[in-house]
Amino acid sequence: MTSSSTPLAQNLICDLLVVGSGAGGLATAITAKKHGLDVVVIEKAPVFGGTTAFSGGVLWIPGSHHDRRADSREAMLTYMKDQTGEFFDEAAVTAFLDHGPAMVDWFERETAVKFVPTLYPDYHPDAPGGAPVGRSILAAPFDASALGKELARLRPPLETITFVGMMFNSSNADLKHFFRATKSLVSAAYVARRLAAHFIDLLRYRRGVQVTSGNALAARLAKSCFDLGIPIHTGVQTHELLTQGGRVTGARLTLQGREVRVAARRGVVLACGGYAHDLARTAQRYPHLARGGEHLSPVPKDNTGDGLALAEALAEALGGQVDSRFAGTGAAAWMPVSRVPLPGGRTGVFPHLLDRYKPGVIGVLRDGRRFTNESNSYHDVGAAMIEACAGQKETAMWLVCDQATISRYGLGYAKPAPMPLGGLIRQGYLFKGRTLAELAQAAGIDAAGLEATVREFNTGARAGVDAQFGRGSTAFNRYLADPEHQPNPCVAPVAQGPFYAVKLLMGDLGTFDGLRTSVQGEVLREGGTAVPGLYAVGNDRGSIMGGNYPGAGITLGPAMVFGWLTARHIAGLQDETGSTAATDKELRHVA
Repeated sequence: MTSSSTPLAQNLICDLLVVGSGAGGLATAITAKKHGLDVVVIEKAPVFGGTTAFSGGVLWIPGSHHDRRADSREAMLTYMKDQTGEFFDEAAVTAFLDHGPAMVDWFERETAVKFVPTLYPDYHPDAPGGAPVGRSILAAPFDASALGKELARLRPPLETITFVGMMFNSSNADLKHFFRATKSLVSAAYVARRLAAHFIDLLRYRRGVQVTSGNALAARLAKSCFDLGIPIHTGVQTHELLTQGGRVTGARLTLQGREVRVAARRGVVLACGGYAHDLARTAQRYPHLARGGEHLSPVPKDNTGDGLALAEALAEALGGQVDSRFAGTGAAAWMPVSRVPLPGGRTGVFPHLLDRYKPGVIGVLRDGRRFTNESNSYHDVGAAMIEACAGQKETAMWLVCDQATISRYGLGYAKPAPMPLGGLIRQGYLFKGRTLAELAQAAGIDAAGLEATVREFNTGARAGVDAQFGRGSTAFNRYLADPEHQPNPCVAPVAQGPFYAVKLLMGDLGTFDGLRTSVQGEVLREGGTAVPGLYAVGNDRGSIMGGNYPGAGITLGPAMVFGWLTARHIAGLQDETGSTAATDKELRHVA
């Protein structure tokens, strides 16, 4: 049973019910099934893949066999202690470091999930224990047509970061050809081949099927589920968790327009993706919203804190309150974003993952002044943006560049030459001015401040120097810049008009605050005792990163590691109690 269109009995029973179909949920389901449990996955959205399908598909897994640096365990632990600070959780961090490489080996051996190495540096490579390269791995590209009829239910990639629906590899090598298509015959041929193959796929499947990044990871995990006979039911609304004798024993939900009760003998795993679109919760916890600003998250709209709400509603009935990992901190994976006009009067959200690193691009506040190293990680720039705008209602910045820079690299949703810019200017996404003063007037920036900032920046930029913030000083700064631009791949003057700007607001790639759990994923009450039969993985579980962002993939890496560990723990409990092993039937229907 792999389709939500399959008729279901009013009451169902399984060993494990997983609520959510992102990397954390599917990793848990696959592992549990492989260890003999009868598993059902349910998903609120009409598509599966969760936030994972929108993501870069990168996992931070220090010491995996893809990491050829032979990094020491001591260095890994030192880096985690430095990055997590007061929230350092020795037991959870130790489990993550100990079992991460084994999780990668297991999935590559047992499932359709495959990874490739990356050259990503840690986001703070110069911090104690930081690495200049190698700890992050990436889901290998995948031909999603292998999903067969289930391809229609795979969440498409984030619309704003595709080109006519085509995905790009999460690497500079792939994007480099598109940036150079008008300057290099080799790159032009590469782009032509990619486009031709993509349009053939559109004709055959009505969508791109050569998927990369997070879409590839979601597709590979889903393919593994379907190969094992694990049903993924989409379009399911979960109303409440069911209990018996003080233990979570299932859930009441609506599926295919009817109420269904699912009995889960081993328990329920919450993997609902966090609360990025829970307006009440984010308004209470995000500092820039509390002072009246805007927040635009590119994660799926379905991430409305369902997992946390289900656990909180259950807490009183079971005694005590469910505890949050970072109560009161408002921790999230900050991402500066821009609001994109889309066809049909729609708007989208563009995450600024690449443009901030390029030479010739600077970021300023409304007063026209720079406030941080634009080539730091999106989380660090976002945190700096929140701090710099403290005391102001609006939390915003503007990326500014000149004609040569936008022609070569683009700016936000605006593509590099030869793609036209006029439509985005008319729609108010992109601002243009013949002079810096004219640009400032169009964008709503202080003209005198912007002119002074550019004048000061250009003085050092001509020699590749950022005297104010040291841009280009770390391996991570340089990784997403332009290696062909020397002497500093991150720094070039903002020199020759016309000039352009795009306005950025705060967003996030997911929430860090979540349910407090044991290392094995058991949801804990305030007093530290476990809620029997209730588990949390992914962004429903509080992050082990202490509200910080140490490297590429620090959400997906722990999501899969702890999903794997949680499932093994649940399967182990079965063995320890001497219960009869579950059969491999998809579901057992009961009257």
